[in-house]
Amino acid sequence: MPFADQIPGVPTAPTRLVLEIDLSQGLAERAPSDPLTALRQRNTPTLADVLTALRRAAVDDTVVGVLVLGIDRLGADGLGSTLAEELGAGLDAVRAAGTPTYAFAESYGEVGDGTVAYGLAARCGQVWLQPTGQVGLTGLSATMTTVGGVLERLGIEPQFGQRHEFKSAAELFSADTVSPANREMTGRLARSATDEVLAVVADRRGLTAQVLADVLDEAPVSASRSVEIGLVDRLGYRDEVYDAIRAEHGDVELVYAHRYAKRGGHRSPVATLRRRGAPRIAVVPVHGGIHTGRSRSTGPFQGPSAGSETVVAALRGAREADRVAAVLLHVDSPGGSPAASDAIRREVLRLREQGMPVVASMGAVAASGGYYVSMAADRIVALPTTLTGSIGVLAGKFVLRGLAERIGLAREVVGAGPNSTMFAPEQPFTDAQLARLDGWLDEVYDDFTRKAAADRSLPYDRLEAVARGRVWTGADALERGLVDELGGREAAIAHLCERLGRERDDVVVAPWPALSLVDRIRPAESSHAPAAALTAPSPGPEGWWGALSGALLDGSGVPVGALSLPWRIELR
Repeated sequence: MPFADQIPGVPTAPTRLVLEIDLSQGLAERAPSDPLTALRQRNTPTLADVLTALRRAAVDDTVVGVLVLGIDRLGADGLGSTLAEELGAGLDAVRAAGTPTYAFAESYGEVGDGTVAYGLAARCGQVWLQPTGQVGLTGLSATMTTVGGVLERLGIEPQFGQRHEFKSAAELFSADTVSPANREMTGRLARSATDEVLAVVADRRGLTAQVLADVLDEAPVSASRSVEIGLVDRLGYRDEVYDAIRAEHGDVELVYAHRYAKRGGHRSPVATLRRRGAPRIAVVPVHGGIHTGRSRSTGPFQGPSAGSETVVAALRGAREADRVAAVLLHVDSPGGSPAASDAIRREVLRLREQGMPVVASMGAVAASGGYYVSMAADRIVALPTTLTGSIGVLAGKFVLRGLAERIGLAREVVGAGPNSTMFAPEQPFTDAQLARLDGWLDEVYDDFTRKAAADRSLPYDRLEAVARGRVWTGADALERGLVDELGGREAAIAHLCERLGRERDDVVVAPWPALSLVDRIRPAESSHAPAAALTAPSPGPEGWWGALSGALLDGSGVPVGALSLPWRIELR
């Protein structure tokens, strides 16, 4: 301890902090609601905590640097491009405030793609690379799959209808080759996401488009070559990064960014008192597949889901609460049920009718039903590589009669009317049932597109031309009028603060509903009680088989509702 620190009355210098964002620990996009998941992820930081830390670090003089580690995890284990964009915006704010930012990785892609990882590293003022590493700036790709031939061998007959050519889940099941429409759409998604990364690299590293085009042709690039090109500033090992930071800033305290976010010393007592009476921005999530009924929490075999009953109750509660001034609808959903999506959209419209601002902030995916619930908001904010749009519809069934015969299983379904067995897997659709299904698909598609055109204030013909079931990146969606702005959650919050005429630190942004532990345990008195907006608990062991089978279907890309993203698209 310095001698001055031991003398009463002698002021001490504030501790200099360097915040660490260690992605090798993983990064949860949201706090887990299931106790088992919470226990398993107890040492995993959340994106919200890291973003909070970066926002505060930009105005905290005691923070002298931010170091990002483990960036090679990006692009793997679910840590994708949209997460990098959220972090990148936070790092940009810190860097713009004059606080040094550093990135270190053993390799930005080792014998593999490192485009997403290096794209985040390029946001930092200094990029470090281990001397034996590489920069795998190869561009992003997506894989297309069709399983029609496999199902045919198993004796399973898929019978699906779609609106329109880009709603390609039906192709996934019934075709043995990839259609031109599917190839065009997927190729554009990969190109758009790659262009976004290259634009960031060009801007932050001062490189021309031609240089980066040459890098794509040459990648993966060796460590020494990366320095020569200007992709990397310094080669060194992790200990040398810390030595360089200490040489620049002296003795520093290292602290994880998510730990720093939970410290209370960054705010003055006056600011704390002011925030106690501040207006609240209620964050209402629409995460996972959209369905009727109550939302489900993360369970052992499934991720979260968005039940219309739960989401509507949360939006209604926010509308009726005196302390809520605005709503942030955070959507990370591939869609699902048309009826459930429409119920949520209706409640968004009711919020706006009352004069309460609503901004939809899109995560990794907000497509089909995920777009449906977003389109009525005052403003839609998407990340550049958000998967959105997919304004289309599909429906059908698998006919398992051939499979049953092949394995010697006798199954017969008997109904009380000609259409009581319409969706039974034991028999195919009749011609009349197919006509009825086609009529329903036309009706849902027409309703979806006309509501989207009205919500987005676009002529119907212009909207329908970019609908047809096609998935767009956020960047492409902005050009076509499907979203209003590119940015993450902080950009959405900034817009709401502007609408409210408040500074960012003069509002409280918190999940809704905000209930005490007692209120969470106590049964709801009615469907309008705040506790009605709580997520249903995950199933116990007796319900795990159903959850497991549902997860297996969802993991194979089988759509869970007529307004679902055609399949799981991953840009790598």
